Amino acid sequence: MGKPMTANATTLSDLQAMIEKMYSDKDRERGVAPTFMWFSEEVGELASALREGSPEELAAEFADVLAWLVTLANISGVNLTDAVATKYGHGCPGCGSIVCECNTKP
Repeated sequence: MGKPMTANATTLSDLQAMIEKMYSDKDRERGVAPTFMWFSEEVGELASALREGSPEELAAEFADVLAWLVTLANISGVNLTDAVATKYGHGCPGCGSIVCECNTKP
């Protein structure tokens, strides 16, 4: 059995690699469309937890949504660390500022 990850030491790359190791065979067999349906279901569960869930339920649903998002990235061949750095690494994609000024510009 592998070493469990600790929340304080986990990067997005670590999470993506861990999900790949744990689930890649099943995920690729399932495919993108059914996996997206699972992801969507988890987003719905997160919505319910945001309305009326306990802090523990809310945290668990955020974790589930993130894990299914990572799964979709893995089976789609997207490196999330690179994608986030490319899109947001130089500031807001709309205005380019580190602190978004999209609604404050004339």
